Amino acid sequence: CEHIQITNCSFSSKGNHYPQCQVKASTNFDAEWDALNIERTIKTEGVDEVTVVNILTNRRNAQRQGSAFAWQRRTKKELASALKSALSGHLEMVIWGLLNTPAQYDASELKASMKGLGTDEDSLVEIICSTTNQELQEINRVYKEMYKTDLEKDIILDTYGDFRKLMVALAKVRRAEDGSVIDYELIDQDVWDFYDAGVKRKGTDIPKWISIMTKQTVHLGGGHSWNAGSTGK
Repeated sequence: CEHIQITNCSFSSKGNHYPQCQVKASTNFDAEWDALNIERTIKTEGVDEVTVVNILTNRRNAQRQGSAFAWQRRTKKELASALKSALSGHLEMVIWGLLNTPAQYDASELKASMKGLGTDEDSLVEIICSTTNQELQEINRVYKEMYKTDLEKDIILDTYGDFRKLMVALAKVRRAEDGSVIDYELIDQDVWDFYDAGVKRKGTDIPKWISIMTKQTVHLGGGHSWNAGSTGK
């Protein structure tokens, strides 16, 4: 059996969330060949799961989307739905995750984090805070396409207090992202603003903290270590 290298897999902690992995690209990629061979495996009595796994896990996401499009062109059906019917258990979940675009996967994870009683705040923070503006814009677009509502509206409905204000502000995609130059003067100013709005005073100026945290991206990590030298705290 051909060796398959799968790297950087991650799983969410709540509910039936799905793994997201990065795989090496196939150098001899042919979407039509993929679609034909997957169709044969599904039609065979007893699905040839090994063939499905070998095909999809040896493709990068863009290549898998090409294979899915070729499948839909051949069969007039969605590949994800066909494989969901043919497979089961953990393999079904893995394949479903592999056939999503990154934005679709993140949108589904965000929806799951706000579904039912309680909010999976860790998942919400991880996705919204770790994506770039461009990625988050695409997630917002796909979320509305998939669930017929805005991500911001669901965040407002499912969270509360200062956490809600922070998540809504971040979801608006207004962070500066010019990472070519680290502005240490701006870092220093933000550290002192944090200090003046919190440690130095009685009661924290939450709006000020949220304003700083949602307008800057690149230097916030540096600001954390800069804080010790600037304020002595």
